[in-house]
Amino acid sequence: MKKTLLAALCLAALHTTALAADTSLQSVKGKGKLVLGLDDSFPPMGFRNEDNQIVGYDIDLAKDVARRLGVQLVPQPIDWNAKEQELNTGKIDCIWNGFTITEERQKAMAFTKPYLRNAQVVVVKKGSGYTTLASLKGKKVGLQAGSSAAGALEGATAFRASLKQVVEFKDNLTALMDLDARGVDAVVMDLILANDNIKRSGKPYEVLKETLAPEVFGVGFRKNDLALRDAVQGALQAMAADGTLAKLTTKWFGSDISVVGK
Repeated sequence: MKKTLLAALCLAALHTTALAADTSLQSVKGKGKLVLGLDDSFPPMGFRNEDNQIVGYDIDLAKDVARRLGVQLVPQPIDWNAKEQELNTGKIDCIWNGFTITEERQKAMAFTKPYLRNAQVVVVKKGSGYTTLASLKGKKVGLQAGSSAAGALEGATAFRASLKQVVEFKDNLTALMDLDARGVDAVVMDLILANDNIKRSGKPYEVLKETLAPEVFGVGFRKNDLALRDAVQGALQAMAADGTLAKLTTKWFGSDISVVGK
């Protein structure tokens, strides 16, 4: 009994020490900035405008969160295929860029609660004759390396096995350019990004009705940076309560499709 009690006390002490050692929020406030890692070619979440400034839905949200934390937001473009390394080496404080919450990622980092719903879909050129996943049998499909699209495709085992080739690109826009040039027959990507690109570019693309996987977006932090994670979560909840989140979401998507507090 004494050994059991002693073990329990030791575990409690270790837990308390671990919590006390979490200086993530203090560190961000101390340096006066929140460094956000992103793929800067991912509209409407985070991208460069005509003046080469990084803008987007996630950027607007993060700026308001940073303001509420009393710090400045610093958007930092990263290699999306090496995003976990960028986070763990301390080059960035969080990953906030249409970042899909998955079981695998949750094992490696701490996430906020979801703030937006999304899905992985297949984009084809209008008039291509491709109307279903089955119609792409024996064809070439492109996607962004290291993206949730890759995971969704691997999860759709029957569809993946039916394809002739899967081509990886550095970013989604390059993949779509290859689709336009008929280098690939389709591109797997985020529904939100696909709809935004079709709207902005005016290109003759369309989204197949069959989706590969539903998903939700969250903000990712280092596994032990719970104080910073919780502060960001609290700020998002405050934005939902005072109407700021609904206003920004409507600005970018035409309606409030956020899920914080719902």
